[in-house]
Amino acid sequence: MPTSRIPLSVLDLVPRSQGMTAATAIEESVTLAREVDELGYRRFWMAEHHGSEAFMSSATALLLGHVAHATDRIRLGSGGVMLPNHSPLMVAEYYGTLATIHGDRFDLGLGRAPGTDPMTAAALSRSSGHLPDFASEVADLQGYLGAPRSGARVRALPGEGTEVPLWMLGSSTGGAQVAAALGLPFSFASHFAPDQLAEALAIYRDRFRADAATAQVDRPTTMAGVNVLVAPTQEEADHLFTTAQLMAIRIRSGQPAPLDPPVDSLAAVVPTELLPLAHAHQSVKMVGTPDTVVEQLESFAGSHELDELIVTTYTYDPQMRRRSYRMLADAWGMSSASPVEIAS
Repeated sequence: MPTSRIPLSVLDLVPRSQGMTAATAIEESVTLAREVDELGYRRFWMAEHHGSEAFMSSATALLLGHVAHATDRIRLGSGGVMLPNHSPLMVAEYYGTLATIHGDRFDLGLGRAPGTDPMTAAALSRSSGHLPDFASEVADLQGYLGAPRSGARVRALPGEGTEVPLWMLGSSTGGAQVAAALGLPFSFASHFAPDQLAEALAIYRDRFRADAATAQVDRPTTMAGVNVLVAPTQEEADHLFTTAQLMAIRIRSGQPAPLDPPVDSLAAVVPTELLPLAHAHQSVKMVGTPDTVVEQLESFAGSHELDELIVTTYTYDPQMRRRSYRMLADAWGMSSASPVEIAS
């Protein structure tokens, strides 16, 4: 890979298309993970969602264990675990077990959004998610995964001593504040909530504490999410991307459903008043030919001084999703012949 280009990673939500079973959606994501592993992407992260018709990614730890058996070198992780939905001890046990079985291949990305609707969040017995409580739970989780503590009455076994690397996720300035205070790497969800990207990165960099007891990196370390779709022509890329736009409209208008087939014209199938939802939700997008997308990704990464990009792609046909990642890897200059650096 050219030294001027930062690493690319993959975010997957186990999308399910119309007519597809949940089991098929899961196996398609495993197939994708196997392919991006071979292509040379740095990480394959899976994001927690509950009660979704479109995303089969509610049990991320189970899915990542399944993916680990199908891949060899790519780092795997949560992008993320919504910590207020779980006890820190249980998360430490789950991811500590994965690290015990598969070794140092896992990242633990942590968020505080519900990842679902209010009623489902209540059924998960969700905690507050308020910043002080959240920061305390992150510190507890890190403690469970760290070196054995003298006199500790509560221990994550297995998990203790695995030191699974933590990442803080955010779609607003709140996550940036926690990441900075705890000295953790920070990944911003600009693929679906781009409005506060610049402000969040500025807060994170300005307030970052390398001397925090919980610090895992010695300098501000950043990643951001991007919607990507690569195809041989701009016309085909735009056509295939209408599936992602329809998905965004469904999510924002409360009409959940599996992914729709692409359409020739959004205006022909979507009420005029809903059309802006597609663009507001996915304004950080790079859609087009390989050279076009690479140029846009480089510009985006450079303007925000990012250390890494994590890209996500939605297509009705999973083969088109895999093709997009293949074309991007080739245009980015990835090498499938040498192992990917797996530093956290």
